Amino acid sequence: MAKDEVTEKLRVLVVDDHALFRRGLEMVLQQEPDLELVGEASDGSEAIEKAQELMPDVILMDVRMPKRSGIEAAGSIRDLLPHVKILMLTISDEEADLYDAIKAGASGYLLKEIPIDEVADAIRSVWAGQSRISPSMASKLLTEFAAMSKTADERPQMPAPRLTDREMEVLRLVAQGLNNRDIAKELFISENTVKNHIRNILEKLHLHSRMEAVVYAVREKMIEIS
Repeated sequence: MAKDEVTEKLRVLVVDDHALFRRGLEMVLQQEPDLELVGEASDGSEAIEKAQELMPDVILMDVRMPKRSGIEAAGSIRDLLPHVKILMLTISDEEADLYDAIKAGASGYLLKEIPIDEVADAIRSVWAGQSRISPSMASKLLTEFAAMSKTADERPQMPAPRLTDREMEVLRLVAQGLNNRDIAKELFISENTVKNHIRNILEKLHLHSRMEAVVYAVREKMIEIS
């Protein structure tokens, strides 16, 4: 049985101001039976329009573009279309861009230096609820977390929502960059149970993504990252 004949394709919108890079992504996506390129945009403003018009599942978006940045566009798209997953693809390795992208609702942040064939797997993983960050950027994020922990004592502390011991275990493993499958193996539970725990964590913290949950937990000193 041909799986791609019975599985609905993931709809992908590509946003980048470099036409050559868009062509490269188009060629990659054409090789994937479960992915479909439904449109392109060359700047953040056009991305917002195309997202509403085409209703993609996943948006691949550059960070720095003319007229409106990818981070600004990501924030607007999250408000308009909260179900859409946004994967930032960029040459920028600035910590501030990474952190702003997370706050804007991005589910992933990959540097364009990654092998192009890894993009398809990244699209699938963010749609499945995973977070994807280039390894070099993950280390920068840990540095940012450490700085946040140090400044957390300087302001009044509000009581954090109560998470169960198991939810805290899951959150710590998410903070270490583990995906659902690895967390399930580590805790000897099923992937579905992991997904349920993460959903409960996000509901309790009133957040949208696992990335935001880690940032919040470090800021509120619920977990520590060394």
